[in-house]
Amino acid sequence: MPARKSPKAKKEQHKFVLDCTHPVEDGILDAALFEQFLHERVKVKGKTGNLGNSVTITREKEKIHIVADIAFSKRYLKYLTKKFLKKNNLRDWLRVVANSPTSYELRYFQINNEDEENEEGDE
Repeated sequence: MPARKSPKAKKEQHKFVLDCTHPVEDGILDAALFEQFLHERVKVKGKTGNLGNSVTITREKEKIHIVADIAFSKRYLKYLTKKFLKKNNLRDWLRVVANSPTSYELRYFQINNEDEENEEGDE
């Protein structure tokens, strides 16, 4: 008979990065406030403020690192980021873009000089 493996489940560790470099450099966004928002709003087992040892949120200059030892979706981070941007009235200028399978980046919307196009169309 083949040897059985122990039924212990592997503990997966999910690591995510939120890159806020551009808005922080321009003085639009405060990374410390964003980190505090995540600490207050991330839910673990259906309760906010219940991070414990299962989820750690750290900030290194303009980047926020999230490490979770439990099931944690990247999409949930995008949801919370968009919620923070809306709360601070930044949603009209910034968007959340995935730049790798484990990270998001805050970028500005690309605005193509609409005023110039309208003037050319009137002539």
